[in-house]
Amino acid sequence: MGVVSAFAALDELRVRGARLTKPLAIVNFGDEEGARFGLACVGSRLTAGQLTIEAAHRLRDGDGVTLPQAMEAAGYDPSAIGPDPERLARIGAFVELHVEQGRALDLTGDPVGIASAIWPHGRWRFDFRGEANHAGTTRLADRRDPMLTYAETVLAARREAELAGAVATFGKISVEPNGVNAIPSLVRGWLDSRAADQATLDTVVTGVERAAREYAERHGIDLDVVRESFTPVVEFEDALRDELGAILGGAAERPVPVLGTGAGHDAGILSASIPTAMLFVRNPTGVSHSPAEYAAEDDCLAGVAALADVLEGLACR
Repeated sequence: MGVVSAFAALDELRVRGARLTKPLAIVNFGDEEGARFGLACVGSRLTAGQLTIEAAHRLRDGDGVTLPQAMEAAGYDPSAIGPDPERLARIGAFVELHVEQGRALDLTGDPVGIASAIWPHGRWRFDFRGEANHAGTTRLADRRDPMLTYAETVLAARREAELAGAVATFGKISVEPNGVNAIPSLVRGWLDSRAADQATLDTVVTGVERAAREYAERHGIDLDVVRESFTPVVEFEDALRDELGAILGGAAERPVPVLGTGAGHDAGILSASIPTAMLFVRNPTGVSHSPAEYAAEDDCLAGVAALADVLEGLACR
């Protein structure tokens, strides 16, 4: 929706006959979700110099395919990636439009909102190593089953998140040898955790790891924990955020709501280098990362109009 809306907003500016005093560009960053290679926002991290070319070339997916190999298979040149400080320095502001990944706007009855901040968030890999054995012949007392420790850690993550008012999710798992009649030798699980502030996030992740190590020791399991990615809290620049509020507030019957988000975005990565802001479009169900995620056409059009207003306000002054 963000990319399509950007083109639609340019069409809207043409219809209005807007006379721009500054150039506009549309960018579609690759791999914001980071689902394949385990690192979110690879494209924007490369652009901002937060991910080196060497580190990017070492990224591998679950099948062992490297990022360069995947790029070549898709017809791209992996040697061409990397930061472009000169181009980055020419950007006066970056504005990202995104469907809201939550129900805040639905609850307030507003079609469009402005982002205030992105919660700090990260991904941690937990490797639980035990001993593979026959599921039908090995006594329970003789087992070193890493799946038990993993399961207890999943429950611990839920408890720690509830106590802290944060979120923690084990949403991906890999098991070896992954046989129905085999006790696993390795269970690898990925923790995604987010909180409104750094101290709370640290409390949650530390609590989960502490519980996991206690369970591992009890069951004779070896445990390694690796932080695969991390993004600190992003407070969008006050001046740009307030300017968006003034632009949109003048065309609205009431002030446009400002809200935080627990989801990571390319705008959050770029915020360390250039002024960035975000617009959200209402999601009536709050469902995200699912086929049930959607936004009504009227709200999408309201998002296009808001983006056009913002671009006109920023590029015509």
